[in-house]
Amino acid sequence: MSWEGLDVSILGPACLAGLIVLTTHVPLGMRVLARGIIFIDLAIAQIAALGVILAQFFGMDEHAFVVQIAAAIAALLGASLLSATDKRWPEYQEPLIGTAFVLAASGALLLLANNPHGGEHLKNLLVGQILWVSPSQLWTAAIGSAALLAVIAWRSGRLIGLSFYAVFALAITISVQLIGVYLVFTSLIVPALATTGMRGKTRLFIAYSIGICGYVSGLIFSAVFDLPSGAMIVWTLAACGLIAQALPLVRRSHRAQTEIRTRAENQA
Repeated sequence: MSWEGLDVSILGPACLAGLIVLTTHVPLGMRVLARGIIFIDLAIAQIAALGVILAQFFGMDEHAFVVQIAAAIAALLGASLLSATDKRWPEYQEPLIGTAFVLAASGALLLLANNPHGGEHLKNLLVGQILWVSPSQLWTAAIGSAALLAVIAWRSGRLIGLSFYAVFALAITISVQLIGVYLVFTSLIVPALATTGMRGKTRLFIAYSIGICGYVSGLIFSAVFDLPSGAMIVWTLAACGLIAQALPLVRRSHRAQTEIRTRAENQA
């Protein structure tokens, strides 16, 4: 254990990256949970990662802007496909999402099979390199996230169908190279899941608080104990989600939701 790792010049930008990601992922995660398509974020994130790997396969530098374009195109194509299957075969949407994830993950392995640094590239995309985000990445992510947040607020209840999938795909594209596939999933699902049953601005406040506490504590623990930041933040986000269940406001909302579900089942 070492306190010397608490370097604000490194942890500060990493924390800012997490906060930028949370701005869009918290409200989008709530929509994903409400729609019952929990693993769509993993599938889209993996498809975006496949776009990154494909661009690198053709010789593009990993920090080049064209790689971001490739990731966005791949994510939008994947989102369009899943939007089409959602309309045509809604009852099979979850297994189709799972299939898309497996195909994208397997495609990434095939593309990296003969790359001597393939394992490291794959690890970076899965776990992320949040400690090494650059100022240019932060600016790009902040501007993109602000634009998407404006669209989410503007469309509100009308963010459905292809428009939902497109916004979701672009949000994932922005975040996947900053924080990795695992943290994308956790940032979307854990705050939303921990506050299920709550409504309105109170739910948003609690969900954002869980996300912020998870990122800050995860970065501190990873620095002090010299552990991988991405993996540690996944665990601290989950821990903060569990701790939030002790709040009376959260407990009451879960209890009320259970009572509503019980009455509905009894009436049926």
